[in-house]
Amino acid sequence: MDIGIRPLWDGAKLAGPAYTVRCAPNDNLMLHAAIYRAEPGAVIVVQSGDLDYALAGGNVCAIARRRGIAGFVLAGLVRDIGEIRELGFPIFGRGVIPKPGGKSAASPFNEPVTCGGVTVQPGDVVLADEDGVAVVPVSQVESVLGDARAFLTKEAAQTLDEWEAEHRARVEKLLAG
Repeated sequence: MDIGIRPLWDGAKLAGPAYTVRCAPNDNLMLHAAIYRAEPGAVIVVQSGDLDYALAGGNVCAIARRRGIAGFVLAGLVRDIGEIRELGFPIFGRGVIPKPGGKSAASPFNEPVTCGGVTVQPGDVVLADEDGVAVVPVSQVESVLGDARAFLTKEAAQTLDEWEAEHRARVEKLLAG
């Protein structure tokens, strides 16, 4: 996702299948409803209608945590960040604002949404930490997992000197061109 979707407190990280919702401008009903519909372990991913109000606050995050929700990834804002940080509830979004949103606009659950410039399908795997948010399409999870394991195995077996030698050779080859 784009650089604007970031952890809203230091050390936040999460991983899990996406449960997607779309919120209308000045409305957060669908996120609030999603905390009661998403399965434990889900990451609720929200397409926000605007950046003029908070999608969630401390109590909503506390209930989501109690229900086993892995965290939120929001193309929007939250409030009560101190409470959320104290809870240790992982939340990634565009920032913080004290103004709560309304609750009147219903829309379907678990349909494709756009968050941080990325289309997220229900069930896609969402991974987020201090480096940002990545979304792996559910159809590619096994392939990506295999590639990641192979990369980690190679990296663990390689010294920094060996990495530097390969890196330098690759850079010189590109420059020679």
